[in-house]
Amino acid sequence: MGFLNSKLNPYRPTLIESLIINPLVLAADAGAGWGLAQLLPFVLIFGIFYFLLILPQQRQRRKTQDMLANLKTGDRVITSGGIYGTIVAFKDANVVQLQVASQVKIDVARSAIASLQLPQTEAGASAGREAAKGEATGKSKK
Repeated sequence: MGFLNSKLNPYRPTLIESLIINPLVLAADAGAGWGLAQLLPFVLIFGIFYFLLILPQQRQRRKTQDMLANLKTGDRVITSGGIYGTIVAFKDANVVQLQVASQVKIDVARSAIASLQLPQTEAGASAGREAAKGEATGKSKK
C-alpha cells in the first residue's frame, strides 16, 4: 500500500526536510517562546564554533595573504615543502624564483611559500651553537 501511496502523492519529503525543517516548523507552532528556547543551544554551539574555529582561521588566512602580497626580492622564505631559499626574482604574479644554493634557482608558486625566515644575527647564531654544545656535553652555564 505504501508503494501506491507514493505514486498517488508525488510529494515525498527529503531527508533534510524531514530531519531539520519539519521539527523547526513544528517547534514554532507550539509557541514562539518555546521554539526560541529550543534553538538557543544551536545558536550557542554555532557561536562557540565561530569564535574558536572560524575566526582564528580567517585571521591566519588574512595574515598569510598579507605576507604573500608583501614579498620582495632578497627575502628569505620557507616553502610548504620545507625548502629554504632567497627570493631573487618574480617571474609572474604567481611565480617566484628562489635561490636555494649558489647557482641553483627554482621556480615555485607564490602560494607555496609558507613563511618568511626570520633573520638570524651572528651573535644569536653563535650563542645558539654554544648552548647546543653545552647541552650535548651535559654541561650548562648558569
